[in-house]
Amino acid sequence: MSSSISNRALQIIGGLLGDIAYLLDARHRRIVRRNLRFAMPEKDPFWVRRTTRKVFQNAATTFLEVLQIATLSKEEVLAKVSIEGGEHLRQARKKGAVIISAHMGNWEMAHIFVACYLEDPLVLIARKVKPEMVNRMLNHVRSRFGSVILDKKGAFIKLVRAIRQGRTIGILIDQGTKLSEGVEVTFFGKKTAATPVAAILARRYGVPVIPAFCIRGDDGSLKLEAGPPLSLVKTSDYNHDITTNTQKMCDVIEDAIRRRPEQWFWFHKRWKRHYPYLYLEDIARKMRQRQKRKRHKKTIPPNTFSD
Repeated sequence: MSSSISNRALQIIGGLLGDIAYLLDARHRRIVRRNLRFAMPEKDPFWVRRTTRKVFQNAATTFLEVLQIATLSKEEVLAKVSIEGGEHLRQARKKGAVIISAHMGNWEMAHIFVACYLEDPLVLIARKVKPEMVNRMLNHVRSRFGSVILDKKGAFIKLVRAIRQGRTIGILIDQGTKLSEGVEVTFFGKKTAATPVAAILARRYGVPVIPAFCIRGDDGSLKLEAGPPLSLVKTSDYNHDITTNTQKMCDVIEDAIRRRPEQWFWFHKRWKRHYPYLYLEDIARKMRQRQKRKRHKKTIPPNTFSD
C-alpha cells in the first residue's frame, strides 16, 4: 500500500471495510457485544451496538495501516506518529526496560515506532497467527527495523538474555493465558488469568516497566502515549509480589481501554477460562472441529510398504 496515503484516508477506507465486516461477521459481532456487556454492564444497549461497530472499524483501519507499514521508511514512520511521554522511553533505554501494551489502536505501529524513535531494535514476544503465510508476513513487517521476534513458547530464557544485555522488551499482556502459565487477576472486575512474565523480569532484574499505547485520534492521526515507569512492590514474598505487580499492570491496561473502548480488540475470548458460558457457541464450534479432525485421521489408511 502506498506510503503517500494519509492516516485520515486510511481511517475512512477502514471504516467502510469495518462496516462491511460488521454486517457480515455475525460470530465476531456476537463475541464483541457479549464482551462489552460483560465488562461494562452499566452501558446501555445502544452504546454496546455503536461501540461494537467502531471496534470493527478500528480493526479494519489497523489492518490497512499494517499493510502500509511494510512500505514505510524510518523517517516516514516517525512522521506518521506523534509521541507523548518520550522522556520515559529514553530514560528507560539507558539500562533496559520492559514495555507493556495491549491490542489497542494500532499496536503493531507502536513497537515499530518505538524502535525507530529510540534508534534501538526491540525484542518482542508474539503469538503465532494462522495461516502461516500471514504469520510470516506479520513478522517480516515487525522486524523491518531490526527488532527480534520471539515465539511465546520457550521465549523466557531468551528474554532473560536480552535483559542482561540491556535490551528493551515489548510485551502485549492483555490476552488470556492458560491457568497453569498465568496468575489470577481481575480484569474489568472479573476473574481471569494474565501472563506474569513482565512482573517476573522486573522483580528479578530491577528493570522498569513502562506502559505505552499507540492511539488513533478522531482525525485518523496516531499518537504513541508512554507513561512513567510503574511503581511496583518488592517484598520478601515472591509470589505475592508477582501477583500484585501483574494486577497493577492489568489495571493500567484496563484504564487505557476504558478511556477508549472502541480501540481495543474485543474479538478475544478474554474470559473463556473462568466464564465459558459467554462463548458457548464458539466452544461448541471448536469441539466440532476437533471431532471432525479426529474422524478424518481415522479414515486415512496407514502407509503400507512392500519390497
